[in-house]
Amino acid sequence: MLVSAKEMLQKAKAGHYAVGQFNINNLEWTKAILQTAQELNSPVILGVSEGAGKYMTGYKTVVGMVNGMMEELNITVPVALHLDHGSYEGCLKCIEAGFSSIMFDGSHYPIEENVAKTTELVKITAEKGMSLEAEVGSIGGEEDGVIGKGECADPKECKAIADLGVTMLAAGIGNIHGKYPDNWEGLSFETLDAIQQLTGDMPLVLHGGTGIPEDMIKKAISLGVAKINVNTECQLAFADATRKYIEAGKDLEGKGFDPRKLLAPGAEAIKATVKEKMELFGSVGKA
Repeated sequence: MLVSAKEMLQKAKAGHYAVGQFNINNLEWTKAILQTAQELNSPVILGVSEGAGKYMTGYKTVVGMVNGMMEELNITVPVALHLDHGSYEGCLKCIEAGFSSIMFDGSHYPIEENVAKTTELVKITAEKGMSLEAEVGSIGGEEDGVIGKGECADPKECKAIADLGVTMLAAGIGNIHGKYPDNWEGLSFETLDAIQQLTGDMPLVLHGGTGIPEDMIKKAISLGVAKINVNTECQLAFADATRKYIEAGKDLEGKGFDPRKLLAPGAEAIKATVKEKMELFGSVGKA
């Protein structure tokens, strides 16, 4: 049974740990993440970008796969299925398809329009018992073709959006999607601290969790971050393990070309990455 991310994130914020959002791209990804969460007794959020949703043929397919898999694998830890960086239309589609959580990324709209659209979605998600993530200030790097440089959100704008009744808030604090460049200046803890002081108990979200040093992650959690998004790191681990399998000629041995064998090392690499992150975030044993 999919659940809203509300309760797991409120518990995380109060307990000073964070729940990982791990983006899914296909069956292998989903299975690896769910099995690891169950094994470590950790709550988990499965993130689906609009691009990944399209790749998997649509949101109904994703919901069907995740629900079926949770039942077949006897997953008992809390799992939220969450739209990542959703457009307004994408949010409505995911609500209809049976997601349990959505993110409306209104950060590129003028603040008034971001407020108006977020208000509308607060109403709909509240009626359906879903959680809603909002974003203020663009997160740097490339996300589905949108490139931002990692600016910092205005804490007052964050409060204005938080006060609308959203469940969690993603605020830019110098973080970026993808690999971090060598000249990256690090997270702005001043901004994070100012945002938390104005938004109180609201769980804060850190996007672009790949490549942020561990001490920064821990400090961010101590300042109210309760959800951390990881995507690129799992992709890199999967690609690396798959490359090694093929370079070692394993696909040419016996039935090594069978996709179940070919994709197994990559799936194991995702599991190892997810485990490492859950341990770092402090969510192990918190289900």
